[in-house]
Amino acid sequence: MAEDWAKLAELMSGRMKEVAKGVPETARGFNQLKQVSGREGALDPATKSLIALALGIAAHCEGCLAFHAQAAAKHGATREQVQEMIAVAVQMGGGPAFVYGGMALEAFDEFAG
Repeated sequence: MAEDWAKLAELMSGRMKEVAKGVPETARGFNQLKQVSGREGALDPATKSLIALALGIAAHCEGCLAFHAQAAAKHGATREQVQEMIAVAVQMGGGPAFVYGGMALEAFDEFAG
């Protein structure tokens, strides 16, 4: 379990950059998808970050928790919104989602400062 979510996000970014060196087209495609899907639209970026954070909980991905908790905090999501999102994730994902939901809240709290 991560204790320093900012450090984990930095570590994961470094790992992804290393992979991108070997598969630059894949990395460019992923980054373009990330940019397009994250734009303001019918859903605002904070809501999209909360959705991504919920999917990180469902996938049991600590890197996803770090990246998307950081994005949720950056885009102005509130702690209450994160907690409600975790409740939905637990309803859908059971005990493992409860465990990862706690981790997601910890990550969000760190990034929200």
